[in-house]
Amino acid sequence: MNKIALSLCLAGAFALPGLAQARPVILTTQLKNYSGDGAYLAIYVTDAAGQYQKTLWVSGKKAKHYKNLRDWARGSGLNRAEYDGVSGASVGSGRALKVTVDLADTLIDAGFEIRVDSAVEDGRDNPADVRTALTTQGAGKPTPGRGYVQSFTYDM
Repeated sequence: MNKIALSLCLAGAFALPGLAQARPVILTTQLKNYSGDGAYLAIYVTDAAGQYQKTLWVSGKKAKHYKNLRDWARGSGLNRAEYDGVSGASVGSGRALKVTVDLADTLIDAGFEIRVDSAVEDGRDNPADVRTALTTQGAGKPTPGRGYVQSFTYDM
């Protein structure tokens, strides 16, 4: 029994520094004015090679439409564990989505990107509507979108 307790203590000691090395990051996605239903958005992190790493937020309640967020869907495998607890309602035309996420410090200034895929029911899908490098210098600077997103900003 003592070996189990010692193992748990050691595991906790190694895990705690990793938890302390994260910071809150505010993600703001401003949508353009468009006609149609609310937009579905997937905000996620990719590595320097463009490979999916982590879901930060998904907006849109009907999971059946998540497949239209193509790049994110392919990377996440539409695995419910990837978006459980980090999802909310869709965002309407001209409105802003503002969420706070905890982001590991190891992702910042290390070649990672934040990407936003967007889609609207009966409308166009926009994989990588936004692509922006995850850097301390880029914080607070809006990045324009190519589809439904007018601008995307992250603040640390």
